[in-house]
Amino acid sequence: MPITSDQKTAMDQVLAAILAATATRGKRQLSAMFMELVDREEWPQYYEVIPEPRCLNNVKAGLDKGRYKEATDVYTDISLVFWNALYYNEPGSGIATDAETLKTLLETEWKKRSVLPIPRTSPPPPSAQKVYKGKGIAEEDKEELQKPAQVIPAAPSPAPVAIAAPTPKPATRVVTQAPAHNLAPTASTSTANYSYAKPTSTRTRSTQHQDTADMDVDVVSPDVEVHGDEGAGVGIERDPQSEEIVKQLERGLPGWPGFADVGWAEGTQERILEIAHAIKSHKDVIGNRLAAALESVPEETSSPHLPFTAPLSLKSIESRARSKSYANAKEFDIDMARLFLKARRWHKPCTEPYGQVLLLQRLYQALTSPNTPPQGTVLSSSTNFTSLRAGPGNVKPVHGASDSDTAPSVTSYRVPTKDRVFVDEVTYKGWSVKLADWLHLANPDDPSRPIIGQVFRCWVADDSSKKGQPGVTVSWYYRPEQTFHSPTRQFWEGEVFKTSHFADHQVEDIIEKIACQFTARHIRGRPRPPYWYPGFPLYVCDSRYNDRDRAFVKIKNWNSCVPEEVRKSTEFMPIYPFEKTVYPVVLASPFLAQGVAGKSVSKCPGGIVRAESQAAAVNGNDPEVRTTRSMQASQSSHVQQQQAPGYVQPQQVQRPSGPDRSVITAAGGLAALGGGAHVEKLPPETVRHFDRDPETGEMLWFPAPPLNVARPSGPRYSLTYLNYVATKRKRQQEGSAEDEGAEEERSRVRPTVSENMRAALKDVGLA
Repeated sequence: MPITSDQKTAMDQVLAAILAATATRGKRQLSAMFMELVDREEWPQYYEVIPEPRCLNNVKAGLDKGRYKEATDVYTDISLVFWNALYYNEPGSGIATDAETLKTLLETEWKKRSVLPIPRTSPPPPSAQKVYKGKGIAEEDKEELQKPAQVIPAAPSPAPVAIAAPTPKPATRVVTQAPAHNLAPTASTSTANYSYAKPTSTRTRSTQHQDTADMDVDVVSPDVEVHGDEGAGVGIERDPQSEEIVKQLERGLPGWPGFADVGWAEGTQERILEIAHAIKSHKDVIGNRLAAALESVPEETSSPHLPFTAPLSLKSIESRARSKSYANAKEFDIDMARLFLKARRWHKPCTEPYGQVLLLQRLYQALTSPNTPPQGTVLSSSTNFTSLRAGPGNVKPVHGASDSDTAPSVTSYRVPTKDRVFVDEVTYKGWSVKLADWLHLANPDDPSRPIIGQVFRCWVADDSSKKGQPGVTVSWYYRPEQTFHSPTRQFWEGEVFKTSHFADHQVEDIIEKIACQFTARHIRGRPRPPYWYPGFPLYVCDSRYNDRDRAFVKIKNWNSCVPEEVRKSTEFMPIYPFEKTVYPVVLASPFLAQGVAGKSVSKCPGGIVRAESQAAAVNGNDPEVRTTRSMQASQSSHVQQQQAPGYVQPQQVQRPSGPDRSVITAAGGLAALGGGAHVEKLPPETVRHFDRDPETGEMLWFPAPPLNVARPSGPRYSLTYLNYVATKRKRQQEGSAEDEGAEEERSRVRPTVSENMRAALKDVGLA
């Protein structure tokens, strides 16, 4: 059927929507990689594998010139662009993710226009998926293609191209390198939008170090001294090359497969609609409707780290609930879990919208809990619907007394065993949680900062009031903003601190599974699945935090931090290694860097303390020190209330010991430089070439080059005198048994000629 003018207009609109599609962050044009055909000279193997190469520019030109006779041919060619990319590139890679997103967008936009024929959702006949179905790929090659790519270092290339993965035959490993202009360090590596460039030269697996990807690190790795207690990590910054190493490794890791078929809710159609309405209409104490944080997430799924691509929104879920389109409560529960996951990846962690999403998720989990009365809807809670009264920083220290404003009996210093039956794992909303897993748990004090904890026990309650209710006991880890520290202390990006707090959480408190690495492993690689997937939160731990003494202690033995059952287990959190050691980015105290980071810390339980006061507080047996600590806490609270968040008085900042060797001081200060003096920080790629002061961490510099002159030598004895002294000592050692007078005569030194002359002249009165 010939293409009508209405169809031509509709297809132009579909193409325009594809060309206008951008990444969720960075505004990168998704279709840029698919506009031109792959260069035949540089990648001849692409044309050996792909039966019918296509590009968007050729399709658009053919449509404009009337070369297509039927609308279905146009759809086939556009879809071939994306099917080819999905076949040639690794699943989960950046290009494959972009291709999947645009393919879904093509189907959605095409179906919106009734003048266009119904499209097919399966691969078209000329696609590689159809041509090679059941043939052309050996079984060993299929296994090879399912393995994550190794990272091969390569020089950056300025021009992006549309391929970046192994060819099916023979099986190879190719990894892309980002363009040079994208090499600046970023605050996060797990959720960044990547650009793609010309891959390195193709190499077969046999020519590479096959043991690299399988290399592992012992559970208890040797300590690496990269982080001190005070002023930790000063001056250590991740250079662009290290940043690219991290990105390349994460790009090659397999994506998360999605929720498991366990732990989903049950209920009626009426209950489904009640819960959907409760989530949409819930307001906080000042009247803000929290569902706005969910509604601001785009309906189209464009995140590269989600296991689903179909459009999803709160509005569509509510619409399906009203029309009773859900076959059962499980389908509704899965859609809501996906929506919360999508919103968590969309909003920046620790921001207000992120906290609203987590608060609504905890409300939803309370509403779908079998412990909630079917007719009831929980609309208010003093603990943000969590099972605990207080969170990190607001609970009583497990060792010793505490301030009066902390909550007692929330945590303990050991794993409780009373009124419970221990089990191997608990399942909840698609998560299978077992011993040593890391979790985000709902925080009763600040939903935007979920509690970070490692599971030490899974259990089912055995007491009469909570009979049969599952839960987990976790060890809490504090964030920097939940600790008290000196203003000179710096932190790794994503750093958390092991504490002695153990807390019981109901399964309804579980937000998601995460990962946390100890420093020795974090600088060497990333956890292998299923312990971590790209896009999931990842933390690093280097020290313990004592909230009674407000002291940090570097962890020397990692075995003491994990459950006993997994200590020295080679199966616990193995890693895919980097090609070289990569240190995290170093950040200032969140109370000092609040304006830069854009995160609110005004309500966080931690704060800034004087260095000398913090050191004195370690002596907890001294009643005078305990009084100082109490005064410190009240003063810190007063400062946080009366002053802007993160404000620190200048006299509280402790400079490192030693002379002030800053360039500005050497020049006479800002006053000597004039009012228009401009100070700039040297870029990391420049600083890393210079040595640093071991005490202050500052880059070493000198006002002038060293003088190229010989250093004058000091006064020295003549050879004659040295020979005389040696002869004298020899005579003394060989002396015979003579009387004392003879010995004195032998040892006496005779006057020189000059001395005899001066004596003679003096005698005659001439001197």
